[in-house]
Amino acid sequence: FVSEKASDFISWGHTFVYRKLPGLFRWGYSSVEKHPDTLSEDSKVYALFSKGVERLYQYICENRYDTVICVHVFTALMVTELQRRYDLPLKTAFAATDYTCSPGTKDSLLDVYFIPDTGLTGDFLCDSIPQGKIIASGIPVRQMFYQKAENPKERIGIPADAGHMVMMGGSMGCGPMDDLIEEIGKRLKNDQILTVICGTNENLRQKLEKKCRDNRNIRIEGFVKDMSVMLDSADLYLTKPGGLSTTEAVVKKVPMVLIDAVAGCEKYNLEWFLSSGAAVSEKEIVDLAEISTALLSNHAWLQDMKKAYAAFPQVNAAQIIYETMDHLTVKTE
Repeated sequence: FVSEKASDFISWGHTFVYRKLPGLFRWGYSSVEKHPDTLSEDSKVYALFSKGVERLYQYICENRYDTVICVHVFTALMVTELQRRYDLPLKTAFAATDYTCSPGTKDSLLDVYFIPDTGLTGDFLCDSIPQGKIIASGIPVRQMFYQKAENPKERIGIPADAGHMVMMGGSMGCGPMDDLIEEIGKRLKNDQILTVICGTNENLRQKLEKKCRDNRNIRIEGFVKDMSVMLDSADLYLTKPGGLSTTEAVVKKVPMVLIDAVAGCEKYNLEWFLSSGAAVSEKEIVDLAEISTALLSNHAWLQDMKKAYAAFPQVNAAQIIYETMDHLTVKTE
C-alpha cells in the first residue's frame, strides 16, 4: 500500500539481514527498545507507513471489508492511522506472533489484542491497551498441526525405531546451520537421523546436499509443505526461537533445542521456553551439537521435557481469534 518498490526493498532487506547480518538485526531491535519514540506518531517510520493509508482506505472500501487483523506492528500502526483519519466501522485487532510485546505495539490503537499467554498480560498493559482489550489466545498456527499423523516416520521415509532430530532455521534458513550440521554429523549414532529443512533458502539446500551426500544419517530438505507430519516424526526439534516455529512445537509437544541465531524479539521467545523447561540451549556450536545428540540418546530426559508442555494452555488460537472477531460489535456512533 505504500509502494511496490518499498515493499520489495523492505522484504529483501529483512531477509538479507536475517540471513547474513543477524548482529545488525539484534542492534536495530535493541535500539528501538531503548528509544520507543522511534515508532511513535511523530516518527519518520510512522510517517513512511502512513503514506499507504489512502490506498488501504480505498482497498477496504472497494472490497467492503468489515474486519482487519494485524500480525505485525507496522500494519497495526497503519490501521491506527487509518482509523484516525476515517473512523471506519471496522473491527480491528492485533495478533502477537512472539512471546513479548514488540516495540511500537503500545503506539497502536485497535479494538482487541490477542497475546500468546496470560503471563504476558502485564507487558501489553498501557493507556491504549487496557485489560479489557487483551485476550490470551495463544499464537495461531495452521490447523494441520492439531492433527496427529499415523506412522509419521515411515511416511517421511525413515525407520520407525530411529531417533529423529529435525533441524530448521525458520522459513528463511537462518543461523549457523552449516557448522552445526558438521558437528552433529560427527556425533550421530547409526540408528539416529538428522533431517535438515532449508525452507526458502535454495542456496543453502544445494550447498548442504553436496556437503552431506556421503552421510546416510543426514537428510537435506528444501521447503517442506507438511511440517505437521515432520514434527510428528521428530523426537527432538533443533530450531531458532521464532514465534511460529516454537508454537508449532508446543502444539506437537516436541522437545526443543533453541539456537540463538537472530535475537531481537526471538530473545524473549528463547527465555520464555527455557524457563518453562520445554527447551534447552547453548551459545557455542560445539555445545549445541553436544546437547542435541545427548538429548536424542536420552529417552527419560526427552520425556521430562515433554511433560513441561502440560503448563501450556491447550488452545486453538486461530479459532479463538475468529470467534472473538465474529462476535465483536463495531461502534458506529
